[in-house]
Amino acid sequence: MRAAMVGGGAYMVGKHRARSQDAEAEAEQSQDERISSLEQQQAAPAAPPPAAAPAAPAAAPAAGGGGSIVDQLKDLTDMKASGALSDQEFEAAKARLLGGG
Repeated sequence: MRAAMVGGGAYMVGKHRARSQDAEAEAEQSQDERISSLEQQQAAPAAPPPAAAPAAPAAAPAAGGGGSIVDQLKDLTDMKASGALSDQEFEAAKARLLGGG
């Protein structure tokens, strides 16, 4: 009878330990998922600011319309070099300057 009680107790302890380990594994997995989600959220906002930046440079050449075409082209080249303008935006702005509108 004593052996059965000891065996039953050991079984219960083992079962409790397995549940605890499962709970710890689930908690760790949940934490990893939350960390990944936060990393993705932090990485995502990094992309929009460069996309928003071209709106301001597009207005800059129009505001500086009094300068010579050469000066405006230099400004566009500088903005492209700094990353404020993409290749397509640079070409479109350059075409507007050279085409007269």
